[in-house]
Amino acid sequence: MKIDLERLAAAAWRQRDAAFTLGGVKVGAALESSTGEVFTGCNIETQYRTHDVHAEIAAIVKTVTSNQTKIKAMVIVAEKHKFTPCGTCLDWIFQFGGPGSIVAYQNKRGGRIVKYTASELMPHYPNKQRRPKPRTRN
Repeated sequence: MKIDLERLAAAAWRQRDAAFTLGGVKVGAALESSTGEVFTGCNIETQYRTHDVHAEIAAIVKTVTSNQTKIKAMVIVAEKHKFTPCGTCLDWIFQFGGPGSIVAYQNKRGGRIVKYTASELMPHYPNKQRRPKPRTRN
C-alpha cells in the first residue's frame, strides 16, 4: 500500500496551526499508523522551556493512546529552511516505527516533501549491542 505523503503533509499543516509557542517556530506532524489511520500533533512550549512537547512526540502519543503502536510514515512541517526530527523524537520514531519507517519534512505548504527512512537519519541507531545489566548492592 502506497503512503500518501501529501495527505499527511496537509494534516500536519492543519495541526501546526494549533501549536502553542512562546515566540518559537510552529511545528506540525502527521503520521500514518499500520492500520492506515492518521494521527497528528503540534509542538507545545512551556513557560520555562523545561519540558516542551515536540510535534512528533505529540502525534505518537495520540497513536499509542488509541491502542496503536506501529508507525508506517510521518511528515513534519515547519517554516524552516531544512530540518529533521531531534534525537529524542527519532528515538520515539524508532521505537514505534522502526528503522524502515518513512520520516519526511515540508518547509512550506504545497512545497517539496523531502523523504528519508529513520535509519538514514540515524544510521547507527539503535545500538544492537546488549546493554549491561544494572549492578545491585549487597
